[in-house]
Amino acid sequence: MKIGVLMGGCSSERQVSLLTGEEIIKNLNKDKYHVIPIIINSKKEVFEKIKNVDFVFIALHGEFGEDGCIQSILETLNLPYSGSNPLTSALCMNKQQSKRILKCEGINVAEGICLKKSDFLNDSTSSKLRYPLIVKPNNGGSSIGVSLINDKNELNAALEAAFLYCEEVLIEEFLDGKEYTVPILNGAALPTLEISFNSSFFNYEAKYASKDTIEEVASLPKELKEDIETIAEKSYELLDCKAYARVDIIVSNGKPYVLELNTLPGMTSASLFPKSAKAAHIGFSELLDKIIEYSLNK
Repeated sequence: MKIGVLMGGCSSERQVSLLTGEEIIKNLNKDKYHVIPIIINSKKEVFEKIKNVDFVFIALHGEFGEDGCIQSILETLNLPYSGSNPLTSALCMNKQQSKRILKCEGINVAEGICLKKSDFLNDSTSSKLRYPLIVKPNNGGSSIGVSLINDKNELNAALEAAFLYCEEVLIEEFLDGKEYTVPILNGAALPTLEISFNSSFFNYEAKYASKDTIEEVASLPKELKEDIETIAEKSYELLDCKAYARVDIIVSNGKPYVLELNTLPGMTSASLFPKSAKAAHIGFSELLDKIIEYSLNK
């Protein structure tokens, strides 16, 4: 089977995508697959570069990767690919929309408001905000453009920073607590990882540059462990994810809240999904085999 590994792209997460793609290429079983690296720099290149492959392993992140656009193109071409369909990808990428669905189904999410660039944050709305707050792009990942603010004086600068990456911005309550991530493979939770870091929140530096960040299998009381896993699996099912995804959760005051779902989680050697799989005695190459198998079966 000819596997095209699609990476690069035009989003703010391009560098992470390239690292993901390189690691996937390195770990795909060369005895089973003919692996073809496909690096794109613009949307226009896709049609030309994905010719003559049997399956596309999507290693793109952010815009034109996780938002359903590339999935729609591949569906149109009747070309199998890894992960979720266009609608699920778009919903999970849109934090506000996915939160609405989860909240309606009884899953805890952070309270907040969504602003468009054209919106005006009036004094009445602004006065109702309770600090500290998290300001972040509604569509985006890797904590790019995300700010933790402690008072009204910091709000405008945080909004400007977030609007650089997206036309819509979320202003959410800051949930103080322990962060966890639950990789889901074919609907079943892999070992939950606990994330410890020295920064005020899990920002870009803590994710990719800090030596102080610790990501390890969580040691949790049985009831809380089962609760987190159930919430993660239910979120995956509600948003109709396929093959694999990662559910990020924070436990604040003893209560789990879903932060977001990642339909194309990072797959570098230091990424959370492979670490969790390893704890479940699933090697990287086997993990990629399973993702391909489950994606083809969808």
